[in-house]
Amino acid sequence: MTKTTGLKVFTVGLLAAAILFVPYRPTAAQEHSATSTIFSAQQKKEKGNKTAPARRAAPQRAAPRMAAPHRAQPRIAAPQRRTAPHTVTQRRVTSRAVTQTKATSRVVRQRKGTPKVVAPAAAGRKTASPAAAPRVITPRGTRAITTSRLRGMPARGAGRSVIRGHNYSVWRSGYRIRHGSGWRTFVALSTLGAIAIGSNEYYPYAYISAPEDYCQGLTEDGCELNWEQVQTEEGDVIDQCVAYCPWQ
Repeated sequence: MTKTTGLKVFTVGLLAAAILFVPYRPTAAQEHSATSTIFSAQQKKEKGNKTAPARRAAPQRAAPRMAAPHRAQPRIAAPQRRTAPHTVTQRRVTSRAVTQTKATSRVVRQRKGTPKVVAPAAAGRKTASPAAAPRVITPRGTRAITTSRLRGMPARGAGRSVIRGHNYSVWRSGYRIRHGSGWRTFVALSTLGAIAIGSNEYYPYAYISAPEDYCQGLTEDGCELNWEQVQTEEGDVIDQCVAYCPWQ
């Protein structure tokens, strides 16, 4: 479009120059020829400018190259060797017989022991068995009743008894006294054994804290008071008042 406009301006300039430099006015025929010449020249230039661009050469397509198929030769496997079968031989296990020895029965013979007879003790009283031979003694002093009843005293702890108007403690077990530089405990009454006075037997019943002068006579329930030596658990032998009662 810009070239066409420039061409028109150039043509107009030529016409103006021709008019100025030409002194005479051309005829109509000459003007027409000149105009035709200019117009034909203008058309040639326009045709030259409007020529179509050269055609681009079409790209040549290379024909696909067909590769000949490659035939692989067959692979022949080598023949396998036959292996001989592996035979496993198992060992025979011999049975082991165990012979058990017969245990001989052991007979234990027990000795026949003689039965031990224990005399029945009186209710509420702990006395020695009359199996041992009683000691024969001769009582001292009067044979009158000097002491209150003794039976029924507690088996443990201290009881009370009256001898000739004086109170004394009565112990049937665990009796202790102060002796020398320490305390001494008398042995159990059952270890003293029975005594015999005439045809009557008496059994140890209680310890009484009475002195020798008051340890004589009979009690209201028929017991006998006797002053004698008694052994202690510590090994000493001490004089002590012991009450013996008949068996019931």
